[in-house]
Amino acid sequence: TYIDVVEVTVGFDNTCAILDDGSLKCWGRNQYGELGIGGAIGSSIKYTTPQSVDLGANRTAVSVSAGYYHTCAVLDNGSLKCWGRNYYGELGIGGTTGYNVQSTTPQLVDLGTGRTAVSVSTGLYHTCAVLDDGSLKCWGYNNNGQLGIGFGGPYTTPQTVDLGTGRTAVSVSLGQSHTCAVLDDGSLKCWGHNDVGQLG
Repeated sequence: TYIDVVEVTVGFDNTCAILDDGSLKCWGRNQYGELGIGGAIGSSIKYTTPQSVDLGANRTAVSVSAGYYHTCAVLDNGSLKCWGRNYYGELGIGGTTGYNVQSTTPQLVDLGTGRTAVSVSTGLYHTCAVLDDGSLKCWGYNNNGQLGIGFGGPYTTPQTVDLGTGRTAVSVSLGQSHTCAVLDDGSLKCWGHNDVGQLG
């Protein structure tokens, strides 16, 4: 029996796929827990076949994005969970950060009272999510302004991006140290590192 794949994402050394039943499976290197399956981590820990990710009781995945060493998924109830390395707060869960700080299982991100996620994108050390009200929130490393909130940080919890008066986000995509979003009026805005003209 074949199971259809609905969505796939590739990170640095890992891959994740959402299946047609909403389950999420990941495989590859599990150096910092980026597979979300718990258990042992380290540069030599790798899985060459798909492993099931426990998203919580009766929860399924709607979308998923794998970054450098972290992964995030939007669930069927609009909640957002992230796991893996939390070097610069890219998991968005607050608390401790650092080279050896990680979560090997999915952790809930607080998006704000009553807010849910529509989509998520992960970069090298930062993450952004489009919310149900069209707002855009980003968190993690901000050395090049890739969060869109000015410089400073890093930020370990979601920060609201000012997209302009009356403007909302339709989609967002993250690179290594820059971010671009399509807005509700069809315009495109980019911010962050521009050393090779990646902001357009």
